[in-house]
Amino acid sequence: MPNNYGKEAAELNKNKDVFRFPIIAPSILSADFGSIRSEVQKLHNAGAKWFHFDVMDGSFVPPITFGAELVGSVREDTDAYFDVHLMIENPDRHIAAFKDAGANMITVHYETCPHLHYVIDQIHKEGMDAGVALNPATPVSLLADVVSMIDLVLIMSVNPGWGGQPFIEHTYHKLAALRQMLEFTEAKPFIQVDGGVNGKNARRLAAAGVQVLVAGSSIYKSPDPAASFQELSAEIAKKIIA
Repeated sequence: MPNNYGKEAAELNKNKDVFRFPIIAPSILSADFGSIRSEVQKLHNAGAKWFHFDVMDGSFVPPITFGAELVGSVREDTDAYFDVHLMIENPDRHIAAFKDAGANMITVHYETCPHLHYVIDQIHKEGMDAGVALNPATPVSLLADVVSMIDLVLIMSVNPGWGGQPFIEHTYHKLAALRQMLEFTEAKPFIQVDGGVNGKNARRLAAAGVQVLVAGSSIYKSPDPAASFQELSAEIAKKIIA
């Protein structure tokens, strides 16, 4: 399908200040795939403006999830911002397909891109925002040469591949190192964390400078995902008010 974004998504691509950060980005990896369109629509109606899509290939990470077709199907129902996280080998081969499906951002892994500068450039040439993800054992210092080019840094707070893993506490040290790098370089990418985000750590993560908190199991595995999303959003909003 053509990349015809709705109002919210189009405005965010042009103006990163259109939303009030920090925000919760529901990860559809934990949703019921049998009714994925309605699952996303319910959260959008509850206030979710940013959705996170975890694409896995069975190579870089053991599981296989979904491809551009699912993203395109969900795009038909919402004008929210779609952040596609490619946990795959050779992500540059799939940039155009996800652009056509309606992605606003593509995030690739540092670990899968020997020509990272080129891949970032290709994402931007397709009119999308570009993010770079780091596995738990990958130091943030490796982003020094590209951090001024990218729109988002994703710090993985679990090992990529499965939902429901416990949060890795060392993530807070990586966030501090990343903020120090951003201050030194004066680069301004968003900071995102993915993995083990819940009501016990969301407020601390927001206070540590995380602007986009990806939450999957803590939302979709609850009895009422819409209520859980709103509760988690309210929890991180306390950081703004305080």
